[in-house]
Amino acid sequence: MAGAYKTPGVYIVEKDAFPSSVVEVATAVPAFVGYTEKADNKGTSLAGKPWRITSLAEYHSYFGTAPLPSFTLAKAAAGTVADLTVGSEGWDLEQTSKVFRFYHSLVHFFQNGGGACYIVSVGRYDDAVGVEKDALTKGILALLKEQEPTMLVIPDAVSLAFDECIALQQDMLAHCNHTHNRFAILDIPEGFKDRKDPSGDCIEKFRSALGTNFLDMASAYYPWVHTGVVPASSLTFANIVNGADLKLLLLADLTAKVSDPKKVAAITTSISTIPDVSTTAPLAADVAFDLHKTLLAVSGLYALVLGKLRDKLNLLPPSAAMAGIYTMVDNNRGVWKAPANVSLNNVTAPTVNLTNDEQEDLNVTTSGKSINAIRTFVGEGTLVWGARTLDGNSLDWRYVNVRRTMIMLEESVKLAAKAYVFEPNTANTWVTVKGMIGNFLNGIWKRGGLAGSTPEDAFGVFVGLGETMTAEDILEGILRVTVQVALVRPAEFIEITFQQQLQKS
Repeated sequence: MAGAYKTPGVYIVEKDAFPSSVVEVATAVPAFVGYTEKADNKGTSLAGKPWRITSLAEYHSYFGTAPLPSFTLAKAAAGTVADLTVGSEGWDLEQTSKVFRFYHSLVHFFQNGGGACYIVSVGRYDDAVGVEKDALTKGILALLKEQEPTMLVIPDAVSLAFDECIALQQDMLAHCNHTHNRFAILDIPEGFKDRKDPSGDCIEKFRSALGTNFLDMASAYYPWVHTGVVPASSLTFANIVNGADLKLLLLADLTAKVSDPKKVAAITTSISTIPDVSTTAPLAADVAFDLHKTLLAVSGLYALVLGKLRDKLNLLPPSAAMAGIYTMVDNNRGVWKAPANVSLNNVTAPTVNLTNDEQEDLNVTTSGKSINAIRTFVGEGTLVWGARTLDGNSLDWRYVNVRRTMIMLEESVKLAAKAYVFEPNTANTWVTVKGMIGNFLNGIWKRGGLAGSTPEDAFGVFVGLGETMTAEDILEGILRVTVQVALVRPAEFIEITFQQQLQKS
């Protein structure tokens, strides 16, 4: 009871026996910024607003589905590798619709272990003239007031021109450094190309342009991956704008492969009903479905064309899938486990098959900008084979799990310590704060998140006058706490030594 007692009697005084606890913040809540079909919550616009979802079904209800892709058939230029060859002619399938990778990337995120995340819709497919850097930057700024997101992913960044993509990625790095509670996962522009491609080395180009600021707050992965996100059933002749050219192509292939006049006549009748979407109205849904099934049955080239369309749409940058991997590893093992030596789901193959020698320069380079490899191993599938941040030369922040573990520890302790702002700056408060942080770190150590055979080896918490503070600090209202932690680092290189010994018997 505060103050002096004035009335005789018995008074009960309760005192807290234990310090407040530190609650571990979530570590696997990515924020995705991109374009969506809609952004609506029962009539209330969600445009530009970070919105938390926990499943793909929830995403569909608020933000819709994938954009409708359209392609055109065009004769390939002489001397180039064509998408498909009919007779002696090469043909390319060029996407005429605006390219938005956001939805398919988000599907890949959930397929790889993703869970709760934030969506920032920066525009609708129908309204946008294409992917714009300024719109995506505004989406990043909208996240400044959100505390929960711990990762930042923008799959549509690689649809920008190279200079704009790099500028946006620099904005992502600066944002993560400013908030200091989230980590960016970057994609390599044109990362589907081999490093020896005639157009240039995409890795060297990326490293040279990105700069040197805040590299410890992000990681990057190479190469892009072929996925199975877009099902074959989602594509038909309606996705090809110039149906007239498709008809000519199928008829030419038909006459070259089928000799029976009756079969030719019957198949020609089916092919001739393909509409030219650019000039005529689309067929009724049931009629279009029947025609599509018929064409699949009678024309191998038609199935091949749709397969090529699917391959193009299923070529995805890996950042969203990696956000799913981070989530899965965090939930199963803890944020201190490196998100590597883990297989990617729904990936048929990386676009470039890397060897050990080719990965050397990716992983360890004089510039320090380490790029994590995605590789295929016989009998194991497609694995994430790297765990470094872009600050690969830093002994402090070289590894993704070290940087992300420290972010988690800092944010958790910071939020818990807010309860002691304006408390008396005396020994009682110091002991309480020290006990609170010590108990939290002891729990992390027991779960394997800190290195050391004893708690004293794993961490230390220091606070007090003459230890972390001077008398002047107390006069200025400063309570200074020093926390030391031994973070867990991955065994990136395992060396096994074999040596012959003399025969003993």
